Amino acid sequence: MRVGYFQFDPVFGEVSRNLDHVSARLGQVEADLIVLPELFATGYQFVSQDEVFQLAEPVPDGVTTTRLSEIAARRGMTIVAGLPERDGRHCFNSAVVVGPKGFIGCYRKSHLFFEETLWFTPGDSGFHVWDIGMAKVGVMICFDWYDPESARTLALQGAEIIAHPSNLVLPHCPDSMVTRCLENRVFSVTANRIGSEARGGKERLTFIGMSEVVGPRGRILHRAPRETEDLTIVEIDPAEARVKALNDYNDLLRDRRPALYGD
Repeated sequence: MRVGYFQFDPVFGEVSRNLDHVSARLGQVEADLIVLPELFATGYQFVSQDEVFQLAEPVPDGVTTTRLSEIAARRGMTIVAGLPERDGRHCFNSAVVVGPKGFIGCYRKSHLFFEETLWFTPGDSGFHVWDIGMAKVGVMICFDWYDPESARTLALQGAEIIAHPSNLVLPHCPDSMVTRCLENRVFSVTANRIGSEARGGKERLTFIGMSEVVGPRGRILHRAPRETEDLTIVEIDPAEARVKALNDYNDLLRDRRPALYGD
């Protein structure tokens, strides 16, 4: 199975321009699963609730999900990508999953980071795993990595690959995803962005790049540079994530003791 990410520097508010750039680049690769960054078509640093509401879109009928579905159908791939979702008067930091046959599902970010707490409603979708045929894919978004329950919940639901759209500014995630994969025996594809934003007189946010694909035994299969655009595809065998045995005596999930864990 060919999985990968597209790390780039979106232009804030230029949704059509960012979608055109993604479409052009994805037209150059053969892949089964591609992950795009969090809020990949809008940019990240909002300055008002009105701005969020104007840039947010309904799912699955908004322009971004529709365009991604067209790309997925044309290229025969599954795409996981972050976007601001509008549902009534609520806005969510969400990720959509689309495939060759169209819309598959949507995840709303559970653990909001920094000023996201001003603009978005905490996600209410819960964690889900979708069977895309070649593998079972779960989704978490950026700061969800900080709560290990996110990845564990997906693993318990049978995820073999965790798709992880991100806009990382803290330095810890790339190395921490090694642990998340090791402790759950799953693959992960983290798609971060590059560049920086300083809007409305706010402190500049600099995104760290370093998108990566990590294997179930904690091996970094590929890691992107910090400051340059990178579109990388890695070949994996999802079956490796179905083996949870550590040795003849220990099984990663079977050995859990939930009765001792409390809430």
